[in-house]
Amino acid sequence: MNLKKKNLTPAQYLVSGYFVIIMLGSLLLMLPVATTDGQGLGAVDAVFTATSATCVTGLIVVNTKEAFTIFGSTVIMLLIQIGGLGIMSMSTLFAFIVGKKISLKERLIIQEDLNQYQISGMVRLVQYLLGFTFAIEGTAAAILFLRFSQDYPFWRSVYLSIFHAVSAFNNAGFDLFGNSLEGFTGDLTVNIVIMALIILGGIGFGVMMEAYNRVKFKKTTLQTKIVIVITLALLGFGFITFFILEYNNTLQGLPLLDKTLGAMFLSVTPRTAGFNTVPTGALRQSSLFLIIVLMFIGASPGSTGGGIKTTTFGVILVTMKNMITGKEDMEIYNRRFEKQIVYKAFTITMLAAGLIILVTTLLLVIEDFQFIDALFETVSAFGTVGLSTGITGELSDISRVLITITMFAGRVGPLTLAVAIGEKQRKGVYHYPTEKVMVG
Repeated sequence: MNLKKKNLTPAQYLVSGYFVIIMLGSLLLMLPVATTDGQGLGAVDAVFTATSATCVTGLIVVNTKEAFTIFGSTVIMLLIQIGGLGIMSMSTLFAFIVGKKISLKERLIIQEDLNQYQISGMVRLVQYLLGFTFAIEGTAAAILFLRFSQDYPFWRSVYLSIFHAVSAFNNAGFDLFGNSLEGFTGDLTVNIVIMALIILGGIGFGVMMEAYNRVKFKKTTLQTKIVIVITLALLGFGFITFFILEYNNTLQGLPLLDKTLGAMFLSVTPRTAGFNTVPTGALRQSSLFLIIVLMFIGASPGSTGGGIKTTTFGVILVTMKNMITGKEDMEIYNRRFEKQIVYKAFTITMLAAGLIILVTTLLLVIEDFQFIDALFETVSAFGTVGLSTGITGELSDISRVLITITMFAGRVGPLTLAVAIGEKQRKGVYHYPTEKVMVG
């Protein structure tokens, strides 16, 4: 596509790229060869599934195991990989293969796609990203193969291992077992591998690069510090809370090790993964609400996950703390960040909250759902998580379109989508007089 001729901004190009991939995926899933009934998916279901895969969400309106052939599930797996790595990362991979140079405009789009704050080192970052991804997915697939080969034929085990390694690392949540990972609640190998893939895929490639280069925590960038601290805090808080809340509910009757694994998985999977080892619909409402909060925060920038991101949440916490303590500068770890970052964090959060409120309200008007179920479904779509209390298959066509739009907005980012739709940013040549407004 000639960006200069079309005069597209990086945000508009990015949104257009994801849209094109989703449409191509939808057409492939509508082919008779894609489904086991030989009829292909209907248009609405095909777009929903392709969006869910490309936006690495995992919400499904048909059972992936039962509805799709090898061709259909492979299309889904490829959409997951493209969506997880990012449109421009995959484009850069093909550019590497054919020996094409990456232009400045393309580097700007990569910067937008990977949510980076500087343009320098974009190509090197993509190289690391691709290397990390294929190395981690390959290693995980090999370990999963050793486990699955105990229960399935050789080639079936190979396919299951690759599919679930790709789905987990890209935080997609699609599965080929028909009931997610509920059959592996106490399986140590499957739980550890899947949780490791989810966390690695969700912390961001910039953080992985610093870890790979063995940068000490004190010398890491401020972003890496915030990502690590917020991620560990959310995982720890989630594990303890879920262990207490679900001990005598979904974890009842399980050995202590299985209870521990179940609580750990419940804490990890809302980081936009979408797998579950215990029935989501059977969770207490308090657990469901905590999952909603974790899904809303989501993963980290430059990762395969969604949500408002851990750094956005961290910036808001720091801003609140500094406002309460009377500090003018936004300071943390002997560093400060510009107020523009604060404005962006609050804008992203408010846009996300506004979208969730709107879609949830519309679902409650259109469907006969409980409030917690409708809110859970909407936040799961926005956070590109894929967890559901079981209402996805009951959605009407209109509601499926609403959830499809929500998944799309969650993957490209509410601010990126707003910028792509709106006009280019213009800096004023003059400033109006200031006036105080009472708040709070």
